[in-house]
Amino acid sequence: MTREPALLDRPRSPAPPPPLDWLTLGDAFEAACLLRCTPPPTAARPSAARTAHAPGVEFNREDAAQRMRQLLARLDIPVTHEVAVGGLRRRYELHRLWVPKEQQGAYARMLDAGWWQGRRELLGGPLPGASPARRRLVSRLAAAAWRSALLAAGRHVRRHILGVRLTDRELAAVLIRGAAVLDVPARLHPGTGCFLVSVADGPDRARILSSAALEPARGVGVPPARRPAC
Repeated sequence: MTREPALLDRPRSPAPPPPLDWLTLGDAFEAACLLRCTPPPTAARPSAARTAHAPGVEFNREDAAQRMRQLLARLDIPVTHEVAVGGLRRRYELHRLWVPKEQQGAYARMLDAGWWQGRRELLGGPLPGASPARRRLVSRLAAAAWRSALLAAGRHVRRHILGVRLTDRELAAVLIRGAAVLDVPARLHPGTGCFLVSVADGPDRARILSSAALEPARGVGVPPARRPAC
């Protein structure tokens, strides 16, 4: 009689990648958050999250695209930036970033590692007794998540709130936790095909905006974008 395969007979999953150093983690986590802020593929379900394995990403704001380029430059991942102009009466720009084929594996591994390690640090800590350095890391990750959302997600600004619309459930949870790390209460409002994360106007909004302000680029320059021929 043929023996049924046991659980131990199954091939083991590959070992997780080594942890990123804290400086690299901050950049990789922020780049992963930027990617998750972009809309999912058209054919995907509304709740589907975009994966880090896509060779390109598209932003409708130049500052979001420039930030992504800056982060990838720090991570030694080359990228091509193209600008497409559309619309008739109301013109708009789309900023497309493409990773060369030979770098796509490194790009996917870096953003995957940054997302999962950063998410784990942010959602799980800092624990009581954590070192000041780890507490600063968690605060930096919280600020990076909010910076990404404010740059690349759908802004929902009203007189009494500052909010962002997301299609990624996990990123919404990260923003709620990140706001708590920054000593700001945030609210989650589930919607049709999206989530709205908001903070109150006044001191809470000011603290989020101050924490999410861009820091210096650490000496990494970004070349100008290339406009494709019409």
